[in-house]
Amino acid sequence: MLRLTALSIVLALAVSLTSAAVILENGMPILWAQTASQVTELPIQNGIVTPDPWHFLNRMSLYRLMIAATDPFMGSMGPTATENPMWGLPLQLGWMLTSGRLADPTGTTTCGHQTGDTMCISPESWWGCVNYFASAIPFLMIAITVTVSYQVQMQVPAGVEGYCTTYASCAAQYPDVISKWDAFFQVSDSPLPDNEKKDSLLGLYWVAQMASTYASAACNARQSYYSSAEVSFANSWLNSAEYIAAAHFQSNFEKSVAFITPLPGRILQEGDSAPNIADMTQEENHTLYIFSWMKNINSLLGGTLVRMWRSAMCSVTTREKGREMLEQLLLNPSYATSSFLSIVTGMTTSC
Repeated sequence: MLRLTALSIVLALAVSLTSAAVILENGMPILWAQTASQVTELPIQNGIVTPDPWHFLNRMSLYRLMIAATDPFMGSMGPTATENPMWGLPLQLGWMLTSGRLADPTGTTTCGHQTGDTMCISPESWWGCVNYFASAIPFLMIAITVTVSYQVQMQVPAGVEGYCTTYASCAAQYPDVISKWDAFFQVSDSPLPDNEKKDSLLGLYWVAQMASTYASAACNARQSYYSSAEVSFANSWLNSAEYIAAAHFQSNFEKSVAFITPLPGRILQEGDSAPNIADMTQEENHTLYIFSWMKNINSLLGGTLVRMWRSAMCSVTTREKGREMLEQLLLNPSYATSSFLSIVTGMTTSC
């Protein structure tokens, strides 16, 4: 409790001094040390594991347990202990927390706000809803596959409807999400060279991630609680996943920190227009501008840019090149968007 109170003070100071979101604490995702390291540390009722995905520490615990369960199969990903592509998810959840995106956007409760329970994830939050599809649902899948089999039922706040809470109900509502995560969690060793094995594993991971993303369209009504600027950013954030997934982005700890750190540290308000948002850093403004540019160009071209990119990402070699290009585009302000377009056009001819 003392640690959570201290975090509240830190978050309040961060909001008052800068817009940058906090995603790390002692070199790990925020509050990682307070999450469950064993399934049996989660709430249990009558022999059934009952995590509360509407409490930040419980939802973050799901990620810690999924990473631990899949780490033994990640030898081809790289030499360090943080190469698992699932590391991007807890870091992203931490960003959502400290940027205020998990709080109740309707203003009818204090859930997630400094005046209430800062660990509360609001069922009305669009961001919290989208993340549910990439946290609670995969955990329900992994609980019956990789780990010792547990019966799991997610808690849900009184009066809240629309969220599946068991493996059976999620499989019935979102069979594609369940099957794609199952394919990733059931991966076995193969005789392929490490770079091809790594690419194949990342491909399975991003297919599962995108299945969760597409299913999260069920959350769309919640966008009505946000400003047009925030909704535009949210949609461009979803659009960016198309490029990242097609390139089989290696979302290990180090690279995920680099990509998530420049995301906007607060919810966008009416009138916010990158790259000229005064209380945001140059990096945040650049990221917002590039996300918007990618979505707008794709829209102007009738979806052609995403289709061209997918076509270009046709081999291990082109996907490696694609990952390098995305890093330059998103992290290097001097990298010209025109260069990105011309290179993508050229790459499609080589496939």
